Amino acid sequence: MDAPPRSNMLTRGDPLAGLLEGPRARGALMIRACFDPPWAVRVEDRAPLTVMLMVRGEGWVVPDEGEHVRLRAGDLAIARGPAPYTCADAPGTPAQALILPGGECAYPDGRLLNGSMDLGVRTWGDRLDGSTVVLIGTYLMQGEISGRLLDALPPLLSLTSDVWQCPLTPLLMEEIIRDEPGQEVVLDRMLDLLVIAALRAWFSRPEAAAPAWYRALADPVVGRVLRLVQDDPAHSWTVESLAAKAGVSRAAMARRFSDLVGEPPMTYLTGRRLALAADRLRDTEETIGAIARQVGYGSAFALSSAFKRVYGVSPPGTSHTGDVGT
Repeated sequence: MDAPPRSNMLTRGDPLAGLLEGPRARGALMIRACFDPPWAVRVEDRAPLTVMLMVRGEGWVVPDEGEHVRLRAGDLAIARGPAPYTCADAPGTPAQALILPGGECAYPDGRLLNGSMDLGVRTWGDRLDGSTVVLIGTYLMQGEISGRLLDALPPLLSLTSDVWQCPLTPLLMEEIIRDEPGQEVVLDRMLDLLVIAALRAWFSRPEAAAPAWYRALADPVVGRVLRLVQDDPAHSWTVESLAAKAGVSRAAMARRFSDLVGEPPMTYLTGRRLALAADRLRDTEETIGAIARQVGYGSAFALSSAFKRVYGVSPPGTSHTGDVGT
C-alpha cells in the first residue's frame, strides 16, 4: 500500500497546519525601505499578499477602504491584494512614489523612477540611515499563496510587538542586503517562514476572525466531518458516508455543516481537492493525471473539468499537458 503524500502526513489532524502550508514564494520581491518623514508610497501592484515589518521608526498603512493601521517598531502588517493602499509616515501625506504590478516603481504622475530611489542591494528610499526602516516582502504571483489561505484573511491585518515578537528580524536585516549565489531562494524561504509565523500568531488570538470552517472544528459533528475530509480528501466521500462516520443522519449532518461552514459538505470537499491540486501542480513535476488520482478524481479530464467549472480557468500549468484527455 502506497504511503500517503508527505503533505497529508504533516497536516493530518492539524487544520491550521493545512491552512498555512500554502506559502511558496518564488522570486518574491524583498526590499528594505528607508525613509525620513514626510514619506508616502502608494501601492497598486495587485499582489496577492504583502508583508510589512517595521524595524525602526513608525508609519501607517492606509487602505482605500477600511481602518488605518499604525505600525511602530516591531509591529507587522499583512495586506491581501488586489486592493490598493498607501504606506506613509502619517495618513494624508501625499504619495511620492507608486508601486505598480511586477514591482515597477513610478512617480505619482506615472513617470518611471528609473532607479532614482535605489540605495543599494534590495534597499530603496531616501537614505540608508533614515529614521524609518521597513522590511517588505511581496508575493508577486497568485499561485504562490493558496486560495484557501487568502480567503481566510481580511484585507489588512496587523500584529503589534506586545503580542508577538519576531525572531527573524535580525536575520532578515542581515540577509536582505546580501548579494550571493542562491540568495533569492534563501529570502523566499525566509518570507514563507515569516508569513507562517505571523499568521499562526494572528489565528491564535482569542478575537481572531478565523474562517467559518476553522471555527466549526469545535463542533462535535461538523468537526469530525471536517477532519475526515481534510485528512483524506481523495477518499470517495458521500454525504451518507460522512454522516455515518459522524453518527448522525444525512439530513442532520448536511444541515448542520451548511449552517456552520457556510456551504454544503460536498462543495467544501470539492474546494479542498481543487486547492490541493493547484498547490501540487505548482510544486511538482507529476502529471495532472497522477495528481488527479491523489486528490480524489479518476482522471486528468475529471480534475480539469471540475477546476474550470469552479474557477473559470484550466488548472495551472496544464495548457500543454498531454494527459488531460486520458
